[in-house]
Amino acid sequence: MNKAKSKNNDAFRMFMGKYGIGVILIFMIAIIAVMQPRFIYPSNILNILTQISVNCLIAYGMCLAITTGGIDLSVGSQLALVSCLLGVFIVDQNMNIFLACLLSVAAATIMGFVNGVLIAKFDMFPFVVTLATQLIIRSMAQIISDGQGKSMASPEFKAIYSSSFVGVPLPIIYMVVISIIMYIVLHWTRFGRYVFAVGGNVHAAIASGVSVFWTKTLCYTISGFLAGLAGVIFTSKTGAAQSNIGIGYETDAVAACVLGGTSFAGGVATAPGVLLGAIIIGCIYNGMNFLNIGSYYQAMTKGVIIICAVLIDMVINKKGN
Repeated sequence: MNKAKSKNNDAFRMFMGKYGIGVILIFMIAIIAVMQPRFIYPSNILNILTQISVNCLIAYGMCLAITTGGIDLSVGSQLALVSCLLGVFIVDQNMNIFLACLLSVAAATIMGFVNGVLIAKFDMFPFVVTLATQLIIRSMAQIISDGQGKSMASPEFKAIYSSSFVGVPLPIIYMVVISIIMYIVLHWTRFGRYVFAVGGNVHAAIASGVSVFWTKTLCYTISGFLAGLAGVIFTSKTGAAQSNIGIGYETDAVAACVLGGTSFAGGVATAPGVLLGAIIIGCIYNGMNFLNIGSYYQAMTKGVIIICAVLIDMVINKKGN
């Protein structure tokens, strides 16, 4: 009897681990579609995918940090830093748009590298390090912008977000390209295996010859790079360089990761899962807007979702009975 029960529990965990997020997504879309049929119109589906592109890019970087057993709370501030740098480079210095974007993303990448070195070299707690750098980077953005927003009305710059290719908005194309790259990196490369090894059992990884320092440092560097790209896209979307953007975006990224099956225990994650997690978050926000549910309730729902996703992760990855 106990053996049969154990087999059933294992089968349930395996099923939820593989297909749980897909079941949740289908169930949620069905409910919202019944309540508001316009939710499943093709134009609205494209709108959802366009809106989630920024969060999806940030979530992939967050996924790397969480998979190694850490977290990156500085990603929202990195968006603000990139936005303010773009304002200075393009508006104040009349710099070439491509060069301005390159330098701004490079700055966010450097910030990610600093996070990685502090965490990996000095064995500091990721939560504390990235919370501190969140404050530092946000302050840097405010100093650079002098607390003032700048209009980014250049048609060439706004085209980064507003243009489309064969009818598909460019932000969706960016997201798809990054998703493919992240899938290859996580699941088909030696670096990806090192990420899972460090997150799963750091002592076994060291014994196997894995460089924990470079693995963690690269994870946070990539997180900074992706946050930088997201900052360029978001600034192009809003048409303004501001130091107050990106607040709370780290929680959206965490929610997308945990919904996508990324375990806070480390060593468990999938790139498609993160994408689906971001889509679920986008569907929830979009559906609530259709149903005229206020932003305060949306934030509360996001918090409940994170707690539930972590509880489900604990059940699925539970050891033993």
